[in-house]
Amino acid sequence: MSDPLKHECGIAVVRLRKPLEYYIDKYGTPLWGLNKLFLLMEKQRNRGQDGIGIGCVKLEMPLGQPYIFRRRNSEKDALAAIFNKEIKGFNKQARKNLLDPKSAESVKENYDFGGEVLMGHLRYGTSGEFSSNSCHPYLRRSNWPTRTLMVQGNFNMTNAGALNQKLIERGQHPVFGTDTQTVLEEIGFHLDESHTDLYHQLRDAGEEGTEIPKKISETMDLHKIIADSAEPWDGGYAISGVVGNGDMFVMRDPRGIRPCHFYIDDEVIAFASERVPLMTVFEADKKEVNELSPGQVMVVDHHGEISTSQFEDPKEYKPCSFERIYFSRGNDPAIYRERKAMGAMLVDQVIKSMDENFDKAVFSFIPNTAETAYYGLMEGLRLYRRQQVRSELLDALDAGTLDADLLDSVILKNWPKGEKIAHKDVKMRTFISQEKGRAQLVSHVYDITYDVVGEDDVLVMLDDSIVRGTTLKESILKILSRVNPRKIVICSTAPQIRYPDCYGIDMSELGKFIAFNAAIALHKKAGNHAFLKEVYDLCVAELKKPADERINQVKNIYRAFTPEEISAECSLMVSPEDVDWDGEVEIIFQTIENLHASIKGPCGDWYFTGDFPTPGGMATVNAAYINWFDGVTGRSYDLPL
Repeated sequence: MSDPLKHECGIAVVRLRKPLEYYIDKYGTPLWGLNKLFLLMEKQRNRGQDGIGIGCVKLEMPLGQPYIFRRRNSEKDALAAIFNKEIKGFNKQARKNLLDPKSAESVKENYDFGGEVLMGHLRYGTSGEFSSNSCHPYLRRSNWPTRTLMVQGNFNMTNAGALNQKLIERGQHPVFGTDTQTVLEEIGFHLDESHTDLYHQLRDAGEEGTEIPKKISETMDLHKIIADSAEPWDGGYAISGVVGNGDMFVMRDPRGIRPCHFYIDDEVIAFASERVPLMTVFEADKKEVNELSPGQVMVVDHHGEISTSQFEDPKEYKPCSFERIYFSRGNDPAIYRERKAMGAMLVDQVIKSMDENFDKAVFSFIPNTAETAYYGLMEGLRLYRRQQVRSELLDALDAGTLDADLLDSVILKNWPKGEKIAHKDVKMRTFISQEKGRAQLVSHVYDITYDVVGEDDVLVMLDDSIVRGTTLKESILKILSRVNPRKIVICSTAPQIRYPDCYGIDMSELGKFIAFNAAIALHKKAGNHAFLKEVYDLCVAELKKPADERINQVKNIYRAFTPEEISAECSLMVSPEDVDWDGEVEIIFQTIENLHASIKGPCGDWYFTGDFPTPGGMATVNAAYINWFDGVTGRSYDLPL
């Protein structure tokens, strides 16, 4: 998408099913698992660039030996930096004979990441600071392995404020106030409770103290701990964690909002946010990679035994549609087909915008992530034109007027023309993101192909989605105007984003959505200022209701106008100023109906429709309008609603 938008994180987990000796003998390295973890993270680095973290738990370590390890980094190129450092450290230890790379015992004893349970996280921060301390995994230490916990996830809890308040009422002292802490501490609390109960039972039964940890490890019910912990959560999440004894778990929210996939063979159990990285890294067929079902937790205990349970009954399936539109990598076969379909679904609107005159239109895309949808658009346009040509040929044959001049001048000439118009300069983007004065420099993020668009042409550019519209107005349209077309049409494969997201995407402020601002502008032009206050009062009243009874009062803002009227206002709002170009700008958005027609199966569309799947979402959207009306910025779901 042309607008900068931070979004969902990525998770990766590798659980070895064989002793380290097996991987040394078969693959010639004790770092087979660590290498696989790196590849899973590298293949998902599109999901997070604010920082990364990796963790490791070693199984059956002798008393007194460390068993849990973690590295985090938020610097530029953090992924490469962490793994390069780890590999260099391993090689240095081997050169100095501080470990024997051919001995599993030596590696496990002397190298931090020579363990059986490995996990990694790529962070796109939606709250809090952006430093290594804010990177996952989060670690809760204890001198009892069965009370030590490391957690990471791709999630956002809409009721983070209420969850932190629950910790306080319990007698705890939360410091950071983030939803990550609430998840860690909630699971940690129930882990502690289970541990304490088992300890007292075993001690009172006369069990020797040295045997109690082993008995606790064998008896502890991680399924129940997870179910008890998740009971108050409202949000979208895919969370993985590992207890110090080596019991690990991966869980997914009951509506399947956040994605989670897994692969299992006789050597490894692996999890990732996306399907294709698992297919690529483990050379697996797509049928061998499965989705973790909504509301399920999969536990792999320290013996390697796998068990799955339903920690909460699945609700209506609402996987985030932005995964299909933009977030997930497009080499997944299903996502590739769906993105092409999204482009093709825009054909009717595009043809209308350029008056069906293919000879005076040039088609392209921006940014590069819109390329797949562009192929679909071009296929759709060519199919439309082929049908036209067929009809024209049949008519000419019937009339006896078919000749070479007619073919060349009318039928074959008028054909969809695609060009590469905008070329992104990655180095310039990095530079700009680190400097002030971005508005003055951002116009050089893209280079333009000149002399392929005529002054009588309509330039049609395909985008993934249009969120704020600021990048369009301040940068992209100014750049595109340099080729001096008669008209610029920007097509969004996503519908109008009208409502905030509160399940993992960093778009929670209504005042930053161009569709919302366009609707407000139309109300103000119509003199409906009092109506805006009425909606405010309705939102305030809504938050006083029980959570399950709340509805989305912000829908009232949009009911007075058609989607076309809002799109027309968006077009006016993004038209560039201070440029030597007097052409027309038109914004085209995907329809919600066509989005659903493009995506196979259910998809969450609350940011387009306002139909939030959880009570926390309803609270968030009403609070977002209150904040906008009051001029308050920031996340609307940080409040104890």
